[in-house]
Amino acid sequence: MRAGVCLLLLCCHMPGLSAAEPLQQVMDELQPSSLSTEQQRRELQWFIEAAQPFRGMTVRVVSENIHTHWYEANVLAPLFRQLTGIRVVHEITGEDDVVNKLRTQSELGLALYDGYISDSDLIGQHFREGKVLALSDFMVGEGRAVTLPTLDLNDFIGLNFTTAPDGKLYQLPDQQFANLYWYRHDWFARPELKEAFRQHYGYELAVPQNWAAYEDIAEFFSERVREIDGQRVYGHMDYGAHDPSLGWRLSDAWLGMAGVADTGLPNGLPVDDWGIRVENCRPAGASTRRGGALDSPPAVYALQKYIDWLKRYAPPEAQQMSFNQAGNVAAQGYVAQQVFWYTAFTADYTRPGSPMLDEQGLPRWRVAPSPRGAYWQEGMKSGYQDVGAWTFLKNTPLKRLQAAWLYAQFTVAKSVSLRKTLVGLTPIRQSDLDTPAMLEAAPRLGGLVEFYRSRAARRWTPTGANVPDYAGMASLWWRHAYPALAGQVSARQALQQLAEAFDQHLALLGSRQQHACAPRLNAEDSELRWLQAPGAPYPVLSDENPPGRTLPYQEALHAWD
Repeated sequence: MRAGVCLLLLCCHMPGLSAAEPLQQVMDELQPSSLSTEQQRRELQWFIEAAQPFRGMTVRVVSENIHTHWYEANVLAPLFRQLTGIRVVHEITGEDDVVNKLRTQSELGLALYDGYISDSDLIGQHFREGKVLALSDFMVGEGRAVTLPTLDLNDFIGLNFTTAPDGKLYQLPDQQFANLYWYRHDWFARPELKEAFRQHYGYELAVPQNWAAYEDIAEFFSERVREIDGQRVYGHMDYGAHDPSLGWRLSDAWLGMAGVADTGLPNGLPVDDWGIRVENCRPAGASTRRGGALDSPPAVYALQKYIDWLKRYAPPEAQQMSFNQAGNVAAQGYVAQQVFWYTAFTADYTRPGSPMLDEQGLPRWRVAPSPRGAYWQEGMKSGYQDVGAWTFLKNTPLKRLQAAWLYAQFTVAKSVSLRKTLVGLTPIRQSDLDTPAMLEAAPRLGGLVEFYRSRAARRWTPTGANVPDYAGMASLWWRHAYPALAGQVSARQALQQLAEAFDQHLALLGSRQQHACAPRLNAEDSELRWLQAPGAPYPVLSDENPPGRTLPYQEALHAWD
């Protein structure tokens, strides 16, 4: 659940508002499109007609600060006003602030905003609390007259992430980005580095398939190579500041990548990648004593690897950095690889003049499938994917809700989505990914298009429906993990305390909620009983450091097929 990449708007301009032919000017800005010229004209004409009852209104929406949303705020909102007569105040703020505003409006009943672009990580909270509008109901009810006939829900690649266990759609995807493995493809191709790595480690310097290989490569560049072209280099990049973003670093599927959860998509059942067990949709506990896995051996292994790699192989200043501060460090040219790299940074890493581009303007880097931890098994999720999605609260006045819903659909309509994707590089529609324009852009994007065109994109998933109160539980991660990073407690002690805090929070929610899927904790039992039972939580492996394994880039990409 990440953002804060940059406030710079790329590849776009402000359209004038005095054009004699508003529809044509809108179409000129929204090129290329997956639609034909006539299809695009008809779709945009629908917005003009559907908006007639709302002309002159002002609606307020809010989203986090990534390139995609700045394009919406600075270009799409004015275009929408020009087309429909509806003024949109599209506010950009920090991601935490978006969540806090949404929670405040939900709890106090104040109509602060008419729409939110909020992460799908909150889906488990939305469907249990009953305060977020179920879009699938709205579209056939009070929103029917303002629902775009060509919206084509089946075209959205992240719709299953915004659909709750009750089968209802609660959020409409607006942008997506994943955390993948990132590396300096040009360095990995240097013959002298390949030979030195092979001589020392006994296998090829290529895309790591497991954490053991990632660690070998990190050690190789940080402690053996040390300098390339006169510059000190490092084999790993991460961050570790006492900051809420430390929680994102761990909750965003780091434990899932290690192999903490059960198999099954999108999040593992009955134990998910937060280590929470559910019984018949009811969260039943996070601690191993209650059948959860948050303090299980794979979780301890995951946290310890994160700490060890940060302290040993990353630039020293990384330990004091937050997510936003660390995001563009690798773009400065002295980091060989990053196990946890958000594709939302692609726009920054492909900006003209970036040291990450070669003489032809092509990336010196690639993204590839993430290496997995020692406990990972086939059938588990492979990493985290952020899905920022349009979210509406039931307490929003109906007319403002309908007008905001029109704007939301405009930002994701097929007339708009391809152009927006090429600006922000956060794709949401399969039809856009299949266009010649996207295929033409692929060589400049370092593997991003290949990832999203593959079936693997469904194995990189957001936080799932097992988490009943994301807003209230997310902050527990960093508060309990940091003492382990600071050396005040062990990784196991930190996770035991975190699991206990989760159990307490789940118990409190269970006492307050009346929903059929409200938490109900399992009785405490011995850890051994649960560790010996099938599935998660898993017992400690006899060897948590198997031999390293790598694959050439093109072969590694087949893991996405």
